[in-house]
Amino acid sequence: MTDDAAQISDLRITRPDFTVEDISFSIPRGSVVGLVGPNGAGKTTIIRSLLGLITPDAGRVEVFGGPAGASTALAKTGIVLDRPTAAEDWRVTSLGRRLAPFYPRWDHARFAQLLDRFSIPEKRRVGELSRGQGVKLALSCALAQQPELLILDEPSSGLDPASRREITDVIREFMVDPQHAVLFSTHITTDLDELADDLIVLVGGRIARRGPLPDVKESYAIARGTGIVPASALGPQHTGQGWSALIRVDDSPQYGPEVVIDEATIDDIIIHLAAAHEEATA
Repeated sequence: MTDDAAQISDLRITRPDFTVEDISFSIPRGSVVGLVGPNGAGKTTIIRSLLGLITPDAGRVEVFGGPAGASTALAKTGIVLDRPTAAEDWRVTSLGRRLAPFYPRWDHARFAQLLDRFSIPEKRRVGELSRGQGVKLALSCALAQQPELLILDEPSSGLDPASRREITDVIREFMVDPQHAVLFSTHITTDLDELADDLIVLVGGRIARRGPLPDVKESYAIARGTGIVPASALGPQHTGQGWSALIRVDDSPQYGPEVVIDEATIDDIIIHLAAAHEEATA
């Protein structure tokens, strides 16, 4: 059994107005990998390649040791989007019966348990559910498949803190099994602070930074100052009081006492690396 649930090597996908290229990373079993970046960075394109919905122009995408999109891979993969994919006129109570034939490991008891845990009204139609209920229903369907790889594409966007907490709690429980793995794409980066082992930052269709989450965060800092922006500053943003920029921690000694240096958040890293990319390609 491979130690990786999925592997992407030298992936390139070209579209008339956008290219994802030089993408290489793995999703090891026993880990949660965070996939972040600004809108249009390529996150959903990469997820679609993992599901076999896009044929790469170059590179290799493997899921559980075989080609992405193969029935054996899909049977072990659960996907949660930011909305239910079931027909809006289906009733919640009928979903298990309708979906089970497509998933050989479907667990009716697990599905019922999750509906109860999330307080999802079983007699309502899918289209009648609130946004939070819809996301929880999608997660219930994904977990009822008994997947080994869970792919989450912006599931917590727009949800209240209590609902997000429920989702992160279920993901933690899923990860108790060391054979499981998660790819979590989100704009709510505080969720990744609690869950992610590794972080991949996408900017402009390329990987701008990747590595263990603590290492990525600890390698950067936020500098705030006035006057001339040092050349080593990344993606400087100007305000009425001065400037702020991402810096590499190793460059901190170059900055004088008049510059305030703070820890960088995931959001800081995304914002300033994206700004640096825009400046370099302008």
